[in-house]
Amino acid sequence: MRIGLQIPDFTWPGGAAQLGTTLGDVARTADEAGFDSVGVMDHFFQIRAVGPPEHEMLEGYTTLGFLAAQTRRAKLMTVVTGVHYRHPGVLAKIVTTLDVLSGGRAWLGIGAGWNQQESRGLGVPFPTLGERFEMLEEALQICLQMWRGDEAPYQGKQFHLERPLNSPQALQRPHPPILIGGSGERKTLRLVAQYADACNLWPTPEIPQKLAVLRAHCAAVGRDYAEIEKTSILSADLGESGEQVDELIGRLRRLAGLGIETVIISVRDVWRLDPLKIIGERVIPRVADLEPAAV
Repeated sequence: MRIGLQIPDFTWPGGAAQLGTTLGDVARTADEAGFDSVGVMDHFFQIRAVGPPEHEMLEGYTTLGFLAAQTRRAKLMTVVTGVHYRHPGVLAKIVTTLDVLSGGRAWLGIGAGWNQQESRGLGVPFPTLGERFEMLEEALQICLQMWRGDEAPYQGKQFHLERPLNSPQALQRPHPPILIGGSGERKTLRLVAQYADACNLWPTPEIPQKLAVLRAHCAAVGRDYAEIEKTSILSADLGESGEQVDELIGRLRRLAGLGIETVIISVRDVWRLDPLKIIGERVIPRVADLEPAAV
């Protein structure tokens, strides 16, 4: 099992004046501790599950560019970008830029999006769910076309690109890996089977059912189900001195038993750094050989 880090909360001691210094310390510590990836949410306001909308929230891709300069080996991604936030031609350029400047460590994390409050707050168009799913599929097609170097015009229902030029090209070949967030069985998991390298699912007992649906979608499109990385997200509180490490390892084992290969963890009080060091020393080595159940 691989362990990634997600940083969803930036309301830390010292406020905005210390945010860059603290975030750099967090990123370097996670990188050195052996986290497989370092990621952020892609939101403009803080989300209700973490705190009130007025709490600090950094723009995702600007933050990933900063993290690229602070790290050397960890993958970099949003978990995940709402498709309606950025035009897909620009999004492909953004992820390509991150890939080039990080030495080939960028992932595209993407989904249909949901936070109407922040979209309306900043004047970002918020189409219907059906339209956002149309946008998501077309965005995936556009990104893959641009990463192939195909400059032919793209004519979709939602997007029209006259010349989808992408220069320089991404370093990773055939393209930066794509992770799709969401567990909708009819649309989201079909898109995973058709376009993605990884899925991201909520950590619920329904995971085996979702993976069975994904397997069926893979069979329908002729895709090897084993090619797709199965990931989930988890919030963790290790306690003051790591006294809850065994509880976390138990939760990770249960997710492996449901078929999960990679867990992206949000760590409480990540700014203290010690929780990251504890995970690096006492969690990552103990789950490294943990094999996911065949689902």
